[in-house]
Amino acid sequence: MKVHNFALNILWFLAAVTWVRSSPQGRSTSVTTTSLIIKHGYPVEEHKVQTSDGYILTMHRIPYSPNLNNNDEERPVAFLMHGLLCSSSDWVLGGPGRGLAYILSEAGFDVWMGNARGTTYCKKHASKSALLQPFWNFSWHEIGIYDLPAMIDYTLYMTGAEDLRYIAHSQGTTAYLVLNSMIPRFKNRIRSAHLLAPVAYVENMKGPLPKLAGPVLGQPNAFVEVFGSAEFLPNTKGMELLGAVACRDESHVQVICSNVIFLIGGWNSPHLNESMLPEIMATTPAGCSINQIQHYLQEYNSGEFRQFDYGKSRNKKTYGSKKPTEYNLEAIDVPTYLYYSDNDNFVSLVDVVRLIYGLKPETLKRAYRLPYPKWNHIDFLWGIDVETIVYDVVMEDIANS
Repeated sequence: MKVHNFALNILWFLAAVTWVRSSPQGRSTSVTTTSLIIKHGYPVEEHKVQTSDGYILTMHRIPYSPNLNNNDEERPVAFLMHGLLCSSSDWVLGGPGRGLAYILSEAGFDVWMGNARGTTYCKKHASKSALLQPFWNFSWHEIGIYDLPAMIDYTLYMTGAEDLRYIAHSQGTTAYLVLNSMIPRFKNRIRSAHLLAPVAYVENMKGPLPKLAGPVLGQPNAFVEVFGSAEFLPNTKGMELLGAVACRDESHVQVICSNVIFLIGGWNSPHLNESMLPEIMATTPAGCSINQIQHYLQEYNSGEFRQFDYGKSRNKKTYGSKKPTEYNLEAIDVPTYLYYSDNDNFVSLVDVVRLIYGLKPETLKRAYRLPYPKWNHIDFLWGIDVETIVYDVVMEDIANS
């Protein structure tokens, strides 16, 4: 019955999106990371950096807190990286006192927020058009080996800092594991890493997505070859308007918005802050390449944490073997902290435990299992009392790192 009701809600949701896109009514002002920060009276900067393979990325920065008197002092640097289908907006939607970017700013940090290629703020390339398929020929592997190095190097250059704290959610944790298993120089550039809902192994992923899409998208085939390098769920004005209308507290169909969030994060979380749904839907989903989802589904099918599977013939040319190369977690030397929960559809307890044992004991500084059995994947961003349940623990670990 639960799945049946969810399916009906999704149908209503898609019908509403279609109506919004065709409606002649005016559109609301765009909600962006910059507009959200300005709204709360904090300084904000936008910075652009080009990766070594030509993608032009936008980063957002809160250089200091307006509530502190150390604006001219050198401050430690914190770098935040979002998850799949999300953006830098994740860290500021909660507002001062709740959004992690503001909490870090009030603690005296120079806060930088990254955005991955293909998301709302990163749809430009030195030579490729986002309207054409070659632009979308990437997965989270490229985010790890191209996007993160470009953004982290730029951040440290602009601030003059020797290192930074890296805080990430979901796919941002995957990209971190890719980066540090393959490019060892970042062990001296990242002082500590704090991974919320860490995603490496996903063999025990739950929910309808892996069961329905896994058999098709989770293995090399002609369908994937044709449709894999394409944009998936970009942010639109229609979604923003739908969030404002259908997801507000007074709406009788707010449950539809909740179920869309639960599809990714985990069922029946009592922690979701539903009053935030209009703002969440205005900025999320922020888009990605279908290849990113396909890469996770490959991991679901194989049970391994490894590079993209192109099929035996191309794998042989790319990796020198018929199977993709596995990421070597034991090569990671950055002090790493994990924060995970029981009701996470994306990454199960079994898969987190496998990650824990995959890291070197001297690398893993803490593996914190939240004492809330229904806390899910999305609650790490927008759960009620997330600032005390999760972020207080993270800030304590950052202070001790």
